[in-house]
Amino acid sequence: MEARLTELESKLAFAEDLLDALNQTVTRQQAQIDLLQEQLRLLHQQLKDVQGAEPRNLREEIPPHY
Repeated sequence: MEARLTELESKLAFAEDLLDALNQTVTRQQAQIDLLQEQLRLLHQQLKDVQGAEPRNLREEIPPHY
């Protein structure tokens, strides 16, 4: 009986450690997702700003090889 209790305590400790590690991973990933969403929002705003600017006339631009 004592051996079974010790084994269960050991498994519980391992499960708690695993749960803590998984929680840290999820927290870190959520922070990364939040950062990426903010960067995407900024890029989207920049794209809208550029598209809303005066339209370019490609015939007046100098080709890159000149």
